[in-house]
Amino acid sequence: MKKLTFFCGVLFLPFLTHAQTNGQNEKTSLTRLDSVVVQAFRAGEKTPVAHSELTLKEMKRASPVQSLPMMLSLMPSVVSSTEGGNGLGYSSLRVRGSDGSRINVTLNGIALNDAESQEVFWVNIPSLTSILQDVQLQRGVGTSTNGPAAFGASINMRTLYSSPSPYGIAEFGVASYNTYLSTIGAGSGILRNGLSFDVLFSHNSGDGYIRNAMTDLNSLYASAAWLKKSSTLRFTYILGDHVSGLTWEGISREQMATDRRFNPSGVYYDHVGNIHFYNNETDNYKQHHFQLSHSYHTKSGLVFNSTIHYTLGDGYYENYKASRKFSEYGLSDQTVDGVEYKRSDVIIRQAMKNKSINLLSSMIYKRDNFSGTAGVTYTYFDGDHFGRLIWSMYNGGIDPDYQWYLNTGYKNDYSFFAKGEYNFSDSFMAYADMQYRGVSYVIKGNDKDFANMDFNKRYGFFNPKMGVSFTPDKKNQFYLSLSVAHREPSRSDIKESIKSGTADKLLAERLFDYEAGYKFTTERVALSANIYLMEYKNQLVPTGKLSETGYVIKENVKNSYRRGLELAAAWEALKWLKLDGNLTLSSNKILNYTSWTDLFDNPEDWNPLEQRSTFYKKTDISYSPSVTGMCKVSVLPVKGYLMELAGKYVGKQYYDNTSDDSRSVPSYYTATLHMGKSFRINTNTSLDLNFYVDNLFNRMYFSNAWVYMAEFADNSTRYIEEGLYPQAGRNFTLKASFRF
Repeated sequence: MKKLTFFCGVLFLPFLTHAQTNGQNEKTSLTRLDSVVVQAFRAGEKTPVAHSELTLKEMKRASPVQSLPMMLSLMPSVVSSTEGGNGLGYSSLRVRGSDGSRINVTLNGIALNDAESQEVFWVNIPSLTSILQDVQLQRGVGTSTNGPAAFGASINMRTLYSSPSPYGIAEFGVASYNTYLSTIGAGSGILRNGLSFDVLFSHNSGDGYIRNAMTDLNSLYASAAWLKKSSTLRFTYILGDHVSGLTWEGISREQMATDRRFNPSGVYYDHVGNIHFYNNETDNYKQHHFQLSHSYHTKSGLVFNSTIHYTLGDGYYENYKASRKFSEYGLSDQTVDGVEYKRSDVIIRQAMKNKSINLLSSMIYKRDNFSGTAGVTYTYFDGDHFGRLIWSMYNGGIDPDYQWYLNTGYKNDYSFFAKGEYNFSDSFMAYADMQYRGVSYVIKGNDKDFANMDFNKRYGFFNPKMGVSFTPDKKNQFYLSLSVAHREPSRSDIKESIKSGTADKLLAERLFDYEAGYKFTTERVALSANIYLMEYKNQLVPTGKLSETGYVIKENVKNSYRRGLELAAAWEALKWLKLDGNLTLSSNKILNYTSWTDLFDNPEDWNPLEQRSTFYKKTDISYSPSVTGMCKVSVLPVKGYLMELAGKYVGKQYYDNTSDDSRSVPSYYTATLHMGKSFRINTNTSLDLNFYVDNLFNRMYFSNAWVYMAEFADNSTRYIEEGLYPQAGRNFTLKASFRF
């Protein structure tokens, strides 16, 4: 409580300062002041951090079926994937091979990462790109930010600025697989008293590429702002409401060969063996975001920023489970009409309810050759996980609201940071960034298998960053940086270590990130090269080893690394022709790694024996392709017309840590064609028509996978179970955008 009181005091200090100096009532004609809330966490033009930008113009050009991870896929070192095969529904991205749990994501400076899994579930805010002004992707550790550690990258987003003038928009789209998309919105513009109001509503739905990849997605964005010459006050509300089919299981190679759109989720059989699919095998989640932010500029050059953010979420996924033991749900055998049943088909709901409050306050100072930022952040999270059995084929009196497990997580996350940039001359700049982050995490209750989850631990991390930038002239820039980051284990890491009896051996991870880069920029040409050495200590990886009770054991690997070269180029060859491209070459290795494989006596009896181990002096880190690249050609033949052809290449990647080609995602190349035409109806009214062809060359590929393998003592053929995620073939989208 003392910590919360302290943070609230720091948070509201700028408001008190403003109350004493207020009195300026001049209307501002620009909205850039509205954006400084997030500047404390962004890399500047000369900051020695590898980063890329996604602008409002680029987002408007992108296909409306693409989620943000898919839109970022053309950036250096980014690999994106979807579960349902096309852009709607669950999607994910990796940067330099680092998965979503290692990518820090902020919206207006507030972390969107789930406090427990440390991931962002992008489907929880459908049509997110329609409410964004821009996005900055920092590769590597990057600058200090709010929330979980940037252990491979960070994504910094800010919502739309207030428009100077009133407006209305209406966008409608249709796409393959019965996909329908719509967005409507309006804004008041900045009124004479400095107030502005904006609202956007989106509804997207579709069948998806694979069976049961259906989506019913709704989102609402509402904002009210008060903009003055020296200050802004903004309230933002975001609602995300989604219903989607379960698609996380993947399919086997045999299934993909016969029907690559098959999805085994919800499969069951009747008494004569006919196949059926449960029609409500769904994921349901609703999330509310409430955000109040304030920014104030003093005459002395100080800028104070403060934000309060409250998130409330709840949802569940519903599954049909065939022939399950009643004991799995803490129930005794059921007697129906005098017959006792030990097993039954059941329908379960595994649910969560969570809430979090985020506070941040920062101060920015710029004067002469120095710019500095200091701030504090605090997050409190409270989340429940519970499961209910809502139907049983054989029911001898089970409570209709029967709940078989409940566990709760509480997390406190706070940080202090200070960073500065000093220009020793017009060409030489030094950068330093220091952050202390404290985390306490408590878990109480039992998991769905009745294992006790009680856990209580504190972590403290010091994360220094420093670098230099040398700009001999307007065209050339060189930079060097060293950054350190630490990361606490996620909820899944902790709970499986508890169950396997290795919780006392579970360590936090550490990363040293060395970066060196060069940029060349003219009016028509932009070139960049970046070398990175990401050296990990105690990185958590799944070993494949199981405990006596069958739980997956993750172990800290003492030494591992990601090292690579990133190249990017852009050339405006003619006024109507532009070429873009990037290429990443990398090596991603674990040193002195031991893989464990289940061993059974024979494939008939499946009696477990002691697991087999295999030692690797050096092996590839899973899901980390050594080559990725992109090329894009943009043609503007006449004013108002646009044609873009973009291609993405992703090299071979393994989906375990053994570097075995039989457990790898083959390399793939996809292309996207975009054609657009803008019509200017009058001064303030326009109509844009856009047509997209994704996977232009109809490549039949899969972008992600998982595997389980077992061996037999009698040297029988290995047992291999896989889940592959096929992506859609050639598909089409048509969008019409009307703005007035």
